[in-house]
Amino acid sequence: MARSSEGNPFEGDLGNPFQDPAVVQHRPSSDYATLDVYNPFENQGKPPPPYEPRPVAPTPPPPPPDPVLQPPKKPSPTETRNYGSYGTQESTAAATAELLKRQEELNRKAEELDRRERELQNASLGSGGARPNNWPPLPSFCPVKPCFYQDIPVEIPMESQKTVSIMYYLWMAHTVSLLFNFLASLAWFCVSPNGSGGSGFGLSILWAVFFTPCSFVCWYRPMYKAFRSDSSFNFFVFFFIFFAQDVVYVLQAIGIPGWGFSGWILSLTALKQNTGVAIFMMIVAIQFSAVAALGIVMLKRIHSLYRRTGASFQKAQEEFAAGVFSNPTVRSAAANAATGAAGSAFRAS
Repeated sequence: MARSSEGNPFEGDLGNPFQDPAVVQHRPSSDYATLDVYNPFENQGKPPPPYEPRPVAPTPPPPPPDPVLQPPKKPSPTETRNYGSYGTQESTAAATAELLKRQEELNRKAEELDRRERELQNASLGSGGARPNNWPPLPSFCPVKPCFYQDIPVEIPMESQKTVSIMYYLWMAHTVSLLFNFLASLAWFCVSPNGSGGSGFGLSILWAVFFTPCSFVCWYRPMYKAFRSDSSFNFFVFFFIFFAQDVVYVLQAIGIPGWGFSGWILSLTALKQNTGVAIFMMIVAIQFSAVAALGIVMLKRIHSLYRRTGASFQKAQEEFAAGVFSNPTVRSAAANAATGAAGSAFRAS
């Protein structure tokens, strides 16, 4: 394309920069004269045009903040803070609940220990160190007074209180079973042919009178004292006697005729004579069976608890020897026997 040397070199060119509307609007003219386009070398002697400020375009309002880029809201002091995922919060809540549960258990144990300590102090202050017997719980007007002091929450450690309580309920259940056995034997004696149940009825009276106090003294009290003072000797006494007691429980549940026990064999025999008496005797047989089963379970349980304490037969022997030699009655008897033997030997010489 031919270009004029004197004219605009960009004239006729489609890409002429001087034809840009942004440039054309600022060309000097009589209507548009500003200091930006004022040439001091033109129009000598004429004053410059007055200053006109460039129109300022209005500032567009700031765009609304992006909700995704908004800073996180600061939680208030009472607001629960999210420190992790849902699984983390759940595990934290479970751990907190477990700690609270343990704290409550420790507080309960501390209160129980404080209560036991206060009771022991009150008992020692009130009776000069000797606690009055409270078992069996007899009325004050009764001429027979209590023979033992028994208070499981006070004397037995907390971890063993449940075991001792179960054994106490077992003894009471056996006592009630012996009472029902006496009534069932009496009923069988009334309906048995030719009075063949007379011997069983007489033995049922003997078992009720004999087993009730002897079982308490021979195996329950040693077990109670064993848990109270962690005595290996009392544990051995309990195991030996209670094993024989479990054998008696099994014989009572079997119910051999003529032995004074209304067990299963005698109950089935009574079906031929009287159905009502037989049903009553079966109830007694069920009681004997439950007592026998619970007795075997508790024997195994107490034996396992005993093995965990690290006790042994040697320790039981040492406790027995220490108890015998510390008894003033035994020592005085041994001293009298030694004195008598020495006197006899001196006179013989």
